[in-house]
Amino acid sequence: MNRTGYVLAAVALLGAGALLGRRFDEHTVTVERAAHEEPATQARRILYYRNPMGLADTSPMPKKDGMGMDYVPVYEGDASAGNVLRIAPEKVQKIGVRTEAAAPREISSHIVTVGVIEADERSLVTIAARFEGWIETLHANETGRAVRRGEPLFSAYSPELVAAQQEYLLARDARRRGAGQLGEELLQTARARLLNWQMDESDIRAMEARSEPQRAVTFRAPADGVVLEKAAVQGMRFMPGEMLYRLADLREVWLMASVYEQDIADLQTDQSISLRVDSFPSEVFAGRVGFVYPTLDETTRTAKVRVQLPNADLRLRPGMYGRVDIRVERRGQPVLSVPDSAVLDSGKRQLVLVERGEGLFEPRDVLVGRRGEGYVEIREGLDAGDRVVVSANFLIDAESNLKAALDSFGHAGHGGQPATDAAAPDDRRDEASAPAPTGHAGHGEH
Repeated sequence: MNRTGYVLAAVALLGAGALLGRRFDEHTVTVERAAHEEPATQARRILYYRNPMGLADTSPMPKKDGMGMDYVPVYEGDASAGNVLRIAPEKVQKIGVRTEAAAPREISSHIVTVGVIEADERSLVTIAARFEGWIETLHANETGRAVRRGEPLFSAYSPELVAAQQEYLLARDARRRGAGQLGEELLQTARARLLNWQMDESDIRAMEARSEPQRAVTFRAPADGVVLEKAAVQGMRFMPGEMLYRLADLREVWLMASVYEQDIADLQTDQSISLRVDSFPSEVFAGRVGFVYPTLDETTRTAKVRVQLPNADLRLRPGMYGRVDIRVERRGQPVLSVPDSAVLDSGKRQLVLVERGEGLFEPRDVLVGRRGEGYVEIREGLDAGDRVVVSANFLIDAESNLKAALDSFGHAGHGGQPATDAAAPDDRRDEASAPAPTGHAGHGEH
């Protein structure tokens, strides 16, 4: 090989070496760059999408649940967060989230219901004759009239009663003539018959004094009361057992109220109540629970409660409609509770958002109990000290607000990932273009 050939071969070898070195350097740089970029790429890789309401339901692709809420992406390295909602700290400040710890409290509540005033059935008296007769004179001739015990109601003529009086007088005369023990027994039997036929002792003495039967016997009120019903009419014929008057003492009345099934356990005999009626709107009447009836109305799922009310001035009248407030005291019985606003109720389930720290909020199902004074008892699902979201003022009621609440937190979870040096351009664009929810105050813009 001549000199020129050696030179060309050397140049070729040097060029090949330089090219190989350059490619090795480029490969090294590429590997190093990949080593630096791989964690960032892996940190942004979506593993799956989870149900926004915390249900055990995932999807490999973006989707919506039955309420139209977007499933929340779970990124690699973030899978341990489980069914939690992630919100950036600035987002928490923006939407005004406040929390309060679940704690034991004594809860007093009120059962508010309605009822109708009735006469105390223990004071009801029915006036009915035990023999056939005719009314000759009516002394109490008005429905609604107040009568006193012993006051005359009506006078009646009965041939049977006149005959019974004659038998009594004959037995008395026979005893006086020396009929002995038999005469005494006949006299006592005749006297008992008169008393059984409702003849008053004073009328019997008057008959003995006159020594002749009394044509019309007077019936008197057996107790104080008001005439609720009057079937007696001047001159009418009546039969044994026929109701002629119905009286009731209204100095104490009943109010029959209806209480829902879930409130029955809070009722006790002698519990204090307050009552308002339209006739006296500025006045509150006090009473007490007298009896809780043992059966429920199958249609309304309510139980009857009997309230006893003093009524010395007779202002409360049967048939009046009243509004009842029963205060339920639970002194000495603290129960785990949270503010009412913390519980999200969809109608089928109740849940709270538990603060997990560092912008994490966990939707957790709870079993609620009694409510009162702005708090609700938590029977299952929380421990004392768990902090729950209470200041979401857009949670007003029912399913639509539950959807809005979780939707808001769900969007926050999309846009509020853990802080990094810089958000990916696509993420910024998605967050900026996300529409703000409407219809509830206090959300702020997304």
